[in-house]
Amino acid sequence: MNDKAENKAEELKGRAKEAVGNATDNEQWQAEGKAEQGKGNLKQAAEKVKDAFKSSKD
Repeated sequence: MNDKAENKAEELKGRAKEAVGNATDNEQWQAEGKAEQGKGNLKQAAEKVKDAFKSSKD
């Protein structure tokens, strides 16, 4: 459960960083924010797949 929270936090941190980048016209922060969001989303998807396999084994 902790991994899921960390992954969601990473996604939200990325959204915040991208928003600050957009507000300040900072392209580096925009790109970093998008990258963090992507990593968080990818990790969340992997957790969902693991959960699906766990529930199918039970």
